[in-house]
Amino acid sequence: MDETHGYAHLSEVVLHYVEAGDPTDPLVVLLHGFPEFWYAWRHQIDHLAAAGYHVLAPDMRGYNRSSKPPSIEPYRLTHLTRDVVELIRGTEHERATVVGHDWGGVVAWELAHRHPDVLDRLAVCNAPHLDALARELRSPRQVRRSWYAGAFQIPKLPEFFLERGEYGWLRRLLENGPTNPEAFSAGDIERYRRAIARPGALRAALDYYRALVRTRLRRRLGRLGPPDRTTRTDVPTLLVWGDRDAALGVGLTRGLDRWVSNLRVEHLPDASHWVQNDAPDRVNELLCEFLEEDV
Repeated sequence: MDETHGYAHLSEVVLHYVEAGDPTDPLVVLLHGFPEFWYAWRHQIDHLAAAGYHVLAPDMRGYNRSSKPPSIEPYRLTHLTRDVVELIRGTEHERATVVGHDWGGVVAWELAHRHPDVLDRLAVCNAPHLDALARELRSPRQVRRSWYAGAFQIPKLPEFFLERGEYGWLRRLLENGPTNPEAFSAGDIERYRRAIARPGALRAALDYYRALVRTRLRRRLGRLGPPDRTTRTDVPTLLVWGDRDAALGVGLTRGLDRWVSNLRVEHLPDASHWVQNDAPDRVNELLCEFLEEDV
């Protein structure tokens, strides 16, 4: 890949990022999920740069080479979305298209509601809109699929088990989760292992889940007001969904027009949660179509 590495010094953290393309071209920011890092977008970075876009793929706070705040509170969505706003404004661009997968997609959805002024467009790959997730969690099936989020709430114990065996769970996740047997090579998996094994990285990754659950519980108890969902975001949005996602049901793609007024949904029936790795060419095609079309 023809990329350069850099660091963005934001108000709270320093984010490592990979950059490609002409800085004067329209900006596309790629946000990875759990338990990944910028490399999650290795199939998209050069493709988008060659298509005429300035691409930034950060390690989100807590991951790989970025800062790792030591407590749970800094991983609330308030902070995660602010990081993206500051990253965009630190370039020569006022607005960007933000593309997010998994946790990066959760942050992207929230960005459209909290900071639509920095967005040209939004693309999300297999990540739930949190209001749709709250609706779907009324279903026992989605509760069973999301069991790990509850298990991660236990202090320190998940870290203890996940660090055992040289992070063997990560190898099993990336070998067995995708539908495409070539989605992750042995070399890819080793890069992922080294990234999550950096001091503090696994704890930080789990703190995303802990911060979200604590925030939602506080809201339910009335200590915080609910998010403003009385109006819909009008940011043009593409949702790409691998239908064979073991953790997130297809029901999460339905009824989103309640919160998103300009939405296109593309289903990939044979792809898994790791959609941009299972079907990189199709995802690249969809992203470029979306970036180029009139909206």
